[in-house]
Amino acid sequence: MGEVDPAFIQDPEHRPNISIIQADGIPVIDLSPLTNHTVSDPSALQGLVKEIGSACKEWGFFQVTNHGVPLTLRQRIMEASRMFFAQSLEEKRKVRRDEKSPNGYYDTEHTKNVRDWKEVFDFQAKDPTLIPVSFDENDDRVTQWINQSPQYPPNFRAIIEEYVEEMEKLSYKLMELIALSLGLHPKRFEEFFKKEETSFIRFNHYPPCPYPHLTLGVGRHKDAGALTILAQDEVGGLEVKRKADQEWVRVEPTPDAYIINVGDIIQVWSNDAYESVEHRAMVNSEKERFSIPFFFFPTHYTQVKPLEELVNERNPSRYRPYNWGKFLVRRKGSNFKKQNVENIQIYHFKIA
Repeated sequence: MGEVDPAFIQDPEHRPNISIIQADGIPVIDLSPLTNHTVSDPSALQGLVKEIGSACKEWGFFQVTNHGVPLTLRQRIMEASRMFFAQSLEEKRKVRRDEKSPNGYYDTEHTKNVRDWKEVFDFQAKDPTLIPVSFDENDDRVTQWINQSPQYPPNFRAIIEEYVEEMEKLSYKLMELIALSLGLHPKRFEEFFKKEETSFIRFNHYPPCPYPHLTLGVGRHKDAGALTILAQDEVGGLEVKRKADQEWVRVEPTPDAYIINVGDIIQVWSNDAYESVEHRAMVNSEKERFSIPFFFFPTHYTQVKPLEELVNERNPSRYRPYNWGKFLVRRKGSNFKKQNVENIQIYHFKIA
């Protein structure tokens, strides 16, 4: 994966803090009540909604069990991921992403500052996905992001598409629960996604790292979208910054569970009632790690702003509206060329 630049080793901003609290940490929530009841029946799901709301408010993260995603499908997608990354670098780079096609394979072999010790493969939930041509507010043109299809493993694309369908189902269930926890109609968020969502799935491979105390699998960050659903293997490595004391807490893998976190968009929609929380991924000196996050994103034309039901004189709007598609294009653009300004964040839209 490359060598670590000595200058990076001295950079305290990116160097991982090795004093980590080993704890069960984030709440584990059983979604089995959804098996026999619909989310539109709040009385039957009152306890579940309360758990979701508490987890969103206190942690920004939670795990879910009995989520309805077939275990066999999860096993198939994990195995397909392992098979893809086991190929030679030459084969993987045949589907390498670039500025014109931001979906596909990416690795850190070409860089000396290995701050993210991993390789990835990205795949859009909708193919093609409509997206603005640029982040210029006066440019109304749209373009298409199209998926690349690796030749190996066999049927990889079909497995991904089947899995994405399950991720979308789970995302809508979770968004309904979150809506209810905010006192909203369960279908309140549906209008922002419809059939033109910009969601995507990412396959992460973290090879064993000889410098686990000096680098990270993924540096500390917050997720820009609405919701992230993470499947990880038994190795683990995800760490969450606990809101109560700002300490890093290791999220131990729970068999067959998914790790959920609310993103920046929900923070804005909720007018800061729920917060998108910093997290990172640690590397392992002996074991490789695989994880598969699904990022639930709205349509490109969505205007993200606090929901009118959650804003009043005592709780005025805390953010100016921003266009999600243009926000996303600007964020994606930083993957391919250095920007002259800081990458766009929701606090740039914060009302003083």
